[in-house]
Amino acid sequence: MRAARLISLVLLLQARGTMTAAELARELEVSERTVYRDVEALSAAGIPVYAEQGRNGGYRLVDGYRTRLTGLSREEAEALFLSGLPGPAGDMGLADAVGAAQLKVLAALPAPFRDASARAGQRFHLDAPGWFGDASPPPLLERLARAVWGDEAIEIRYRRRPDQEFTRRVDPYGLVLKNGSWYLVASVGDGHRTYRADRITEVAEAGGAFDRDEDFDLAGYWTGQAAAFLRSMLRDEIVVRLSPRGMRRLRHAVEPYAAERAAERAGPPGADGWVVTRLPVESPDVAFAQMLWLGPEVEVVEPAELRVRLRDSAERVAALYR
Repeated sequence: MRAARLISLVLLLQARGTMTAAELARELEVSERTVYRDVEALSAAGIPVYAEQGRNGGYRLVDGYRTRLTGLSREEAEALFLSGLPGPAGDMGLADAVGAAQLKVLAALPAPFRDASARAGQRFHLDAPGWFGDASPPPLLERLARAVWGDEAIEIRYRRRPDQEFTRRVDPYGLVLKNGSWYLVASVGDGHRTYRADRITEVAEAGGAFDRDEDFDLAGYWTGQAAAFLRSMLRDEIVVRLSPRGMRRLRHAVEPYAAERAAERAGPPGADGWVVTRLPVESPDVAFAQMLWLGPEVEVVEPAELRVRLRDSAERVAALYR
């Protein structure tokens, strides 16, 4: 445990230059006293770390000192090559940079671990797009990625619907890959908005760099947005009776959030094992298709219009097979 922490301390100083004991303590999740002891241990081991006094002082490594990654275990070395996403990186125009970085890591690894890349590639592969989606990246993804990396304000032309487009100046904060689709998260005015990258038809410069809010949490924002989007999309509800098999199959017919809500609201099973619950749905048309998929394992109780529509459909199907 301590050996891993000492390596982390050296790599932090190597990456960031000067850091105070308090900053190192926060990063390593230890006390400042522990940092003092670790620095003494590194100095005793021959690592050229020293303290600078004064207002902007702190710990730093002797200029030019670079550590090789000799402290990595085999598992850690292999994890390095699992943490990158070569497909999405290539979509953003970073394939050469990723390849160069991997070569540098390989060169720094101890000889016994230099098969880490091959071992990881033989055992794990990420295929992000859904089964029946278009796997090709959006045409302007590389341009958007450059704007994100450079904190460059841009003007985008966005297709909301086939017959409706608008132009907007945005500060691009990040890109998110979700189920094979790319999304741009951007600051607009005093808030943040999300745009599907494949609906952005033009990108133009809009006045140089913008001042990024360093406290903005892209992952946290996306999690909240995704949950809010699901709740807003499932704006209707239906009442259904489900057989035990229907309850098991429900998660394959509807969105996971809807299936979870239905399970939470389910009443006690009747004598036949069926339960009554309220199911969030996107619209009557979507609900009709979902209930057809469940077939005889579900009975719609409300609304009456959907119940009649399913009854008529079942009668037509029965007539075909009679």
